[in-house]
Amino acid sequence: MRAARHPLNPRLRALIRVRWRAVGLDVVAGASVALAQAPLLAWYLAFPGLIWALWRMLRPATTAGAWWAGWCVGAGYFGAYLTWIVSPFFIDPWIYGWMAPFAFVLMAFGLGLFWAAAAALASRFANRILALVVLLSAAELLRGHVLTGFPWAQLGHLWLGSWAEQMVALIGATGLTVVTLLAASLPLAHRVWGSGAMAVLVLCGFGFGQQRLTGPDPAPRAASLRLVQPNAEQHLKWDPDEARILFERQLNMTARTPRADLTIWPETAVPYLFEYSPEVAGMIASAAGGNKVAIGIQRVEGNRGWNSLRVVENTGDVIATYDKFHLVPFGEYMPMGDLIQDWFGIGAFAAQVGNGYSAGTGPMVLNLGPTLGMVLPLICYEAVFPDIPRGVATRPDWLLQITNDAWFGTLTGPFQHFQQARLRAIEMGLPLVRVANTGLTGVIDAKGRLVARLPFGEAGALDLAEIPGALPPTPFARFGDSFAFALLACLGLLALLRPRRRHA
Repeated sequence: MRAARHPLNPRLRALIRVRWRAVGLDVVAGASVALAQAPLLAWYLAFPGLIWALWRMLRPATTAGAWWAGWCVGAGYFGAYLTWIVSPFFIDPWIYGWMAPFAFVLMAFGLGLFWAAAAALASRFANRILALVVLLSAAELLRGHVLTGFPWAQLGHLWLGSWAEQMVALIGATGLTVVTLLAASLPLAHRVWGSGAMAVLVLCGFGFGQQRLTGPDPAPRAASLRLVQPNAEQHLKWDPDEARILFERQLNMTARTPRADLTIWPETAVPYLFEYSPEVAGMIASAAGGNKVAIGIQRVEGNRGWNSLRVVENTGDVIATYDKFHLVPFGEYMPMGDLIQDWFGIGAFAAQVGNGYSAGTGPMVLNLGPTLGMVLPLICYEAVFPDIPRGVATRPDWLLQITNDAWFGTLTGPFQHFQQARLRAIEMGLPLVRVANTGLTGVIDAKGRLVARLPFGEAGALDLAEIPGALPPTPFARFGDSFAFALLACLGLLALLRPRRRHA
């Protein structure tokens, strides 16, 4: 005879099905918010998705339930947003490919812990909705600073590609994150008046953006630029034969007539070191006819190396050097790098010198003369940090980002990186010149509009007769995240107040 089943088994199975269904819905809700990512830029789908995601995080009645909901929603969001994180591991798949799935899971669920903590803490407040807005905003702010920071995929980036993105000129990406979460929470607080207040907030953001875009534009700077995009494949970039082909390709593009006042090569575009091959600087300057060339290059002193931008002119004189100071963890330097190299044979992916690069001294404005003006260089990842352009005493005339986005794949990573760099132009009211190895290479004006660009994934050179002009300093350029902090403090005080009980 068949043994009778335990009477709890059907109940347990039903409970497990319900739990897994809830986990699946939480993950999908988080992933729906990531529809705002480039190249989709579907903010009109992502914003309703954010309302749904907040509701999923508020739905559990217990702190433990809120923790799991926040963790799953966050993992869904970051997992869908950061799919490109596996790309660097397949540049050299025989060595690093096995790490890709672990990196993806750790990134998604690791960043999801910030949302889990916010949801769990919010469940302890009487006003859970407002508490979640405050705590999730604080978690996003904290995420941009902890362990050198990772402000990629902030919730304020949801409005990229819409008029509302212009709000960062007033309140920055952090302030826009707070306002976005507040707007998304209002229908959950009250279906009728909350939805109306949400609509007013969104329309005000769009109205400000439209008004700013239609305002007068500053006069351009009469200086010619040539942006060189070599389109080097990352897995071949340091091969000796391919390196020579790459170098000659860039020299030929630089030598085209008429030559530009400034020619710009992307990050680590030069496969040689000036310290060991001093003739290389002269070859580059000669190709430019003695005019200035800004080049991405590695430089070394003893056993230390830097990811740098150098400007050469005349017969190869180096007239300016900037060393990248905000390095990518595990990409450009390894925490406990020597120990990890000795034990596991793992070095930083991007670094070609030792186990990683050394950090520069900080942001720096370079004076390129009266024609080209003052420029603030940003190397690759530095362009995702809003505080870096504000961290200099002298306001530059324009921003320059050099990058090698071949690390980010071809589907989402380079396009997300481009959009976040574009936010820096809007925040500061400054034009941005962006030169990438594989793309997106282009020029962005002080309102974040694309002026000109090269096709993605193709070698080429982009010539411009002038640089877009700079606007006066924006409120964000003057005050930074002051608005975001003040708004968070006010909302935090309101969240601490217990709602009044209604008397029968």
